[in-house]
Amino acid sequence: MVKVITLLKRKPGMPVEEFQSYWRTRHPEVVTRLPGVRRYVQSHALLPVYAHGDPIYDGIAEVWADDTAALRAMTQSPAHPALQADEARFIDRASMGVIITEDHVIKDGPVPTDAVKSVAFLTRKPGLAVEAFQRHWLEVHGPIAAALPGLRRYVQSHTRRSAYDTGRVPAYDGVVLTWFDSTDAIRSAAATPEYTRVLADAGNFLAPGQMPSILTREHVIVG
Repeated sequence: MVKVITLLKRKPGMPVEEFQSYWRTRHPEVVTRLPGVRRYVQSHALLPVYAHGDPIYDGIAEVWADDTAALRAMTQSPAHPALQADEARFIDRASMGVIITEDHVIKDGPVPTDAVKSVAFLTRKPGLAVEAFQRHWLEVHGPIAAALPGLRRYVQSHTRRSAYDTGRVPAYDGVVLTWFDSTDAIRSAAATPEYTRVLADAGNFLAPGQMPSILTREHVIVG
C-alpha cells in the first residue's frame, strides 16, 4: 500500500469553521468517486490552535491506494477534474503540497474517538543520505519515541525513495503521526525523561531548528 499525504491551507479570507465544514461534509463526495481509494482520512487542525495564529497547515488529507499504478489511475480518471474543481472552492491550491509515502506502524494501540493527533513534518539532517535517515528513524528513533507515556498510536510515513529520483527534493522527508488522549496528555508526555531522550536523538537524523507540526482531530471518511 502507498499513501498520498496532501498538505492543505484554506482559501485566503475563508473562516476556519467554514473550511472545515466544507471539507468534511461536501468534499468527500468527489474524492470517493476516484477509483481505487482504499482508505481516506482527514485531519483537521484543532480550533483552539488558531488563538495563537494560523498553523503551518489547516490540515492534511491521507489517501491510501494499492500501489503507484493505482495512484496514476486516480489522476487519469474522468472523476479527477471534478476533484480539482472542488478543491478550488475551499483550498488555496497554490500552497498545496503532496507527499507519496509508505507507512510504518511503530505502535498500534486503541485510540479514543476524540483523541488528539499530532502531525509533524520531518526534514533530514543536511548531508545524511535518505537511506540512512529512514533507517535511523525506523530502527533507532522509533523505539525511543514509542516509549512516550500516554502515547496511544504512532505511525511513521516515509517519503517514497522514488520522490528523490533525478535529484528532486520532496516537501518533506517524512511525516510522523502520533495519537494521545488530549492536549494535556501531550503536555504531560513532553515533561518526561522519555521525551528528553526523544529530543536528544532527534539531532542525530533531523535538520536543526523547530520541526513544523499541527495538532489535529482525525475524521475517517473511508476505511
